[in-house]
Amino acid sequence: MKPIWVVDDDQSIRFVLEKALAREQFQVRSFGSPRDVLAALDDDEPQVLVSDIRMPGGSGLDLLAKVKQRLPGLPVIVMTAYSDLDSAVSAFQGGAFEYLPKPFDVTKAVELIRRAVEESLREQVEGERLAQVPEMLGQAPAMQDVFRAIGRLSQSNVTVLITGESGSGKELVARALHKHSPRSNGPFVAINTAAIPKDLLESELFGHERGAFTGAQSMRRGRFEQADGGTLFLDEIGDMPFDLQTRLLRVLSDGQFYRVGGHQPLKSNVRVIAATHQNLEQRVKEGAFREDLFHRLNVIRLRLPPLRERREDVPALARYFLSKSARELGVEPKRITEAALQRLAAFDFPGNVRQLENICHWLTVMAPAQVIEPKDLPPELMSSSVALINEAVPVPVAATAAMPVEQPLAGEPVPPTGTVMDADWLRDLERHARGMLEAGSPEVWDTLTRQFEGRLIHTALELTRGRRIEAAHKLGIGRNTITRKIQDLGLDD
Repeated sequence: MKPIWVVDDDQSIRFVLEKALAREQFQVRSFGSPRDVLAALDDDEPQVLVSDIRMPGGSGLDLLAKVKQRLPGLPVIVMTAYSDLDSAVSAFQGGAFEYLPKPFDVTKAVELIRRAVEESLREQVEGERLAQVPEMLGQAPAMQDVFRAIGRLSQSNVTVLITGESGSGKELVARALHKHSPRSNGPFVAINTAAIPKDLLESELFGHERGAFTGAQSMRRGRFEQADGGTLFLDEIGDMPFDLQTRLLRVLSDGQFYRVGGHQPLKSNVRVIAATHQNLEQRVKEGAFREDLFHRLNVIRLRLPPLRERREDVPALARYFLSKSARELGVEPKRITEAALQRLAAFDFPGNVRQLENICHWLTVMAPAQVIEPKDLPPELMSSSVALINEAVPVPVAATAAMPVEQPLAGEPVPPTGTVMDADWLRDLERHARGMLEAGSPEVWDTLTRQFEGRLIHTALELTRGRRIEAAHKLGIGRNTITRKIQDLGLDD
């Protein structure tokens, strides 16, 4: 364990705390001014920092702010006078763990420091545990292909083009490529070319000299300089203005560029990873993207599948995001039932993984109980279009004469009198099956059959309030069959 640092200009305070903490087997290091603490942080760091507020060498609150910038998770205990309410409030607003009023009881002071140490050690263990969480999750074959590609590229500096829909995790792939590359010790610099106005993008990428344009009051290094020796991630490259594409091509060709307003050529040793949700081949045909730049970027292409093509990954991702949201909010992680996970997996997620993460954050805040059930899911997942299979809608017999009834497909059972079969579910099933088949998903038949049977049984049990024999009778199957299906499909939860 690292030592406790005590900073106070009063030598007697330092002496008392040193002796009391030493008796409790804590290592202690004392300082007489904030300046000494900041200098010591260059070589070492404490487990807990205990600091006075008013010292001739500087303010303890200023020290708190500077320490928190460098060590955000470090518990800092601020010592202050009884009547100094403003200082106490400022200390808590600045992120202090606790404040210790002077004059203090030594036993209580040691106990407070012990609590801070325990908190620090817990945070340390949690940080190590989080560091072991995989940076990317995915058991789907398409994601395994991405992981294998990252592994093959781990010792390469080749340019990579990542394609995929918005929210599918393209930046995560770029960061993984950087982390597992020979440049991992260098910087990873990301820029979204679609989010920066055209007039500013050139300066963002290449920097500018002082006086290059109105408002350029000092020289500024661009992203290519900042990423020197590392990786530059150009997100949404398909939206880059055409004239800037020419400058980017020059950098990729010979590694040279000029700052805006500059006359001295600069060299940058940067690996470029680009990403886009657009069809660059089509953009080239339309004349919106340079063909030579496309070929320069398209050395290795990685396609990141949308979440609807890797539905088997939804349960693991959902549980991970629920745990992550709970940590961020400081609450107990919520559990989610298999039925709710099935409903999630049936959703198309137009916003992909980012949308799933946002939904899990919403559930952590809004779900009323610790166990998330289908009824707790947000409204966009509860609409009829979400379900893979929609229930038949009962309609009064008198109303059917005025309603257009879709003709059943060949071999399709005719709906019973008094109801209208919602044929959209068959089109949804066909579209869903086609997507899985084209993606090469394994066990398409078993996957869709399980979803079909699970939805039928779940609906019947809801209508019969959980009475299995009655549900089996409504479905036209035997009692033993429904019991076996419930067990096989994991619907007991």
